Amino acid sequence: MNKFQTLLLTMSLSAMTLHAAPSTVKHTIKSGDSLYTIAHKYHTSVEKIQQSNHVKKGEVLKLGRVLTIPSSSANQKIVKNVKKVNAKPVSYVIKKGDTLFGIARKHQTSIGTLSEMNGIKKGQALKLGEVIKIPQNASRSKQVLIAKKSQTLQNERKAIKALAMKAKQENHALKKAIASHSAPLAAQHAKPKSEKFSLKDILFKSSSKKKMLSRNTPNSKSTKIVELAKTKLGHRYVWGATGNQGAFDCSGLTTYVCKQNGICLPRRAIAQSKVGKKVSRDELKKGDLVFFDTSKSRRGYVNHVGIYIGDGKFIHASSAKHKVIITNLDKTFYGERFKGARRVVPASHI
Repeated sequence: MNKFQTLLLTMSLSAMTLHAAPSTVKHTIKSGDSLYTIAHKYHTSVEKIQQSNHVKKGEVLKLGRVLTIPSSSANQKIVKNVKKVNAKPVSYVIKKGDTLFGIARKHQTSIGTLSEMNGIKKGQALKLGEVIKIPQNASRSKQVLIAKKSQTLQNERKAIKALAMKAKQENHALKKAIASHSAPLAAQHAKPKSEKFSLKDILFKSSSKKKMLSRNTPNSKSTKIVELAKTKLGHRYVWGATGNQGAFDCSGLTTYVCKQNGICLPRRAIAQSKVGKKVSRDELKKGDLVFFDTSKSRRGYVNHVGIYIGDGKFIHASSAKHKVIITNLDKTFYGERFKGARRVVPASHI
C-alpha cells in the first residue's frame, strides 16, 4: 500500500466514526397524546415517527397503540432520568381570566396533562374558585431534560470537531503529497496583468463603498438598539414586564429598547408583527424584529418576538430560560416556528 492509499484509508475511517448507531423505544398512546408531543418528548421529529410506524398525515392515533420511536441511546437515558422525578401535584385555585393554556404555560406543563389529571373535557369552562391539581415538578423535569440534552450535544459537537480537525489535517497532508509529485504550472509564474478602469468604474465603486460604510454604522439607530438590548442579557423574564425592576417579557424587551431610541411600538408581539416594513429572512439586518409561533399546538399566530443582532442570531426574553438570552435563528425549534420579520427602523437611520 503506497503513501496516497494509506492517507485515503485513514480519512475514510475517520468519516465513518461520525455516524452513531440508532436505536428505538416503544411508546403506548395515551389520552392527550399527539405526534408533536411524542416527538418533543423523545427529541425526534414527527416525520421520523410517521415513517417508522407508517402513520399517514392526518391519521387519528388510537388509544393503546404502540409506536416505535427512533431515538439515540443518549436521549433514552435522559428520558429515563426525567421519569424518575416525582411529579407531586399541588393545588391551584382558578382566578378570573385563567385559561388552561395560561396555567399550563405558567407552570411549565401541558394542557393535556392538566386535562388528564383533573378530568377536564375538551371545551369545558373553568369555574371561578375551582381547585385543580398541577404537577409540582413539571418545570424541574423540563430543566433536567434540557440540561442533560445540552451536555449530550456539547459532547457530540466536541467529538465531531475533533474528527473534522483530524480530517482537515489529513486532507492537507494528502494535497501536499500530491503537489510534491506534480510539476509547477507555468501559470503560477506568469506576471499578473494590470487592470484598467474607466472613470465610470471608479465612480461606481466609490459610491458602492460609501453605501456599504453607511450600513449599521456605530452611531446608527439599528446599532444602538442592538447594543442596548445586549446590556439586558441575563435579566429576569417576567410575563407582562417592560423593564420594571429590570425584568422583561419578549415584547416588553422590544418595546423598551425601541422606545429608548425614539421608536414607539404596540405592546403585544402579534401587533408588533404588523408595523414597519416586511423583510424576508435572507434580507435581515441588525435591529430588525423577528417573530415566531412558539405555541405547542402551532396555531399559526405570532406569540413571540426578538431582535436580530447579525450573524444569524437574535436576542430575546425567553420564558423557557427565564431570562434575556441570545439564540441562533437556525436552531431547529425557532427555525421551524419563524413567522416573519419587520424593519421598524427608518431607512435613513439604519
